[in-house]
Amino acid sequence: MSRFNRSRAAPVSAITAVRGGVTHAGGPGSARDVKSELFVLAVSNMVGEQTFYETSDDRDSRFRTLVGEVAITDPGWLTRMIGWLRNDAGMRSASVVAAAEAVMSRLCASLDGGNRQLIDAALRRADEPGELLAYWTGRYGRGIPKPVKRGVGDAVRRLYDERSLAKYDSGTFRFGDVLELTHPKPASAVQGDLFGHAIDRRHGRDEQLPDSLKVVRARAGLLALPVAERRALFSRPDAVERLRDAGMTWESVAGWLQGPLDARVWEALIPSMGYFALLRNLRNFDQAGVSDEVAERVAERLVSGAEGSRVLPMRYLSAYRAVSSDRWALPLSRALDASLARVPSLSGRTLILVDRSGSMFYSQSARSQLTYADTAAVFGTALALRAKRADLVEFGSTHRRIEVRRGDSVLKTVERFRNLGGTETAAAVRAHYRKHDRVVIVTDEQAWPGHSGGNPAEVVRGNVPVYTWNLVGYRHGHGPSGAANRHTFAGLSDQGFAMIPLLERGRDAPWPF
Repeated sequence: MSRFNRSRAAPVSAITAVRGGVTHAGGPGSARDVKSELFVLAVSNMVGEQTFYETSDDRDSRFRTLVGEVAITDPGWLTRMIGWLRNDAGMRSASVVAAAEAVMSRLCASLDGGNRQLIDAALRRADEPGELLAYWTGRYGRGIPKPVKRGVGDAVRRLYDERSLAKYDSGTFRFGDVLELTHPKPASAVQGDLFGHAIDRRHGRDEQLPDSLKVVRARAGLLALPVAERRALFSRPDAVERLRDAGMTWESVAGWLQGPLDARVWEALIPSMGYFALLRNLRNFDQAGVSDEVAERVAERLVSGAEGSRVLPMRYLSAYRAVSSDRWALPLSRALDASLARVPSLSGRTLILVDRSGSMFYSQSARSQLTYADTAAVFGTALALRAKRADLVEFGSTHRRIEVRRGDSVLKTVERFRNLGGTETAAAVRAHYRKHDRVVIVTDEQAWPGHSGGNPAEVVRGNVPVYTWNLVGYRHGHGPSGAANRHTFAGLSDQGFAMIPLLERGRDAPWPF
């Protein structure tokens, strides 16, 4: 009998759940282990935002408790997760909260080592050191422990430059406040001048500007112009360069002009605007009357920069719904397709079920009109369009197929989905599963009880993979996961998309960090 050359066991995945408990809707549930529950919650936790089944206080409390537990047992894993959460998943507030709560948990347990790194892992934009200090002092008071100061200081050395000072020096903890609290050593002489200027500026004694700070000096020159003369700048041939050299964002120009941004102003700003700034201002461009020639250049940038932008797919749907002109429909559709380039092109036959129950129609943030149902529809449609053969189904209390053909627009297809009431997941699988090679369910996993309830994977043969994509992060899922061809993923990231083909090649799918 062969000892080594044997058939390999079925691959395993990171998010583990076993039978036990019930869903919020009362159906049979499966409980995740601590790391799995934390990960699924973290990638969907907007902090301070309620969901259909959880209040914001309950959700945030559960998040802090889970972070505290893992901070004690495996700080290395948690540090990697926080870095991934900030960089790849784009969850800014959740990263800040996780880092702060992890360090507090470890300090309360008298654990040294690694605390500084936890803080640094969460901070990737120049306003975030101040955000973390504001969170810490708001929750734990003005006393700031050394690991927090040092972790913030490490981030400051990476993040503070002239342009970030121009854009982000605001809030309760301004750059000068952060510097005076953490005392980081500057990485260069120019950064040393910047640190000194930021502190002087905070205390109103910044009359003398260091010669080394070119952006600061250029900005001061523009700010010194009388208000009545400022709009004339946009008639000059060097307007684009002067704005760029002074680090003037569209937000700062709006305040500087003390009036509306007309087409001429926008056309001077657009060349130096970042990708996300372009995306969120398409409607403003139309309302100001930006020329077709400039609009074409914006459209080209939206498409060419989509794959590397780290903009979440939902941003394109939000922009699409916000604009009134048709000139953005095609570039937004192409940009969305490019942003989803890592969605796998699945072979064989795939059944894709998109949850359109009432609990999914909850806004992901109070500042957004987009819902979890929107996210599910975008991802399910993209997966269907890229698969070799796919049956796309929306489900709730009832269920129905959504016809898609290769070449269809994701954005336009999404508008055909509806609100279908309850969460009869197992009934939808039973009705549409026809010996497919795999089943993908995009859902919040809060399945109903009853004759059609229960684990939706039970109606699928054990040798057929069932992949659940969790979008909301509740405690209990709708079925076991982690092994035996039953796997759960969370977070719309490149690493997450790569999990399906990895598992189907017989390889384990570890954490994406």
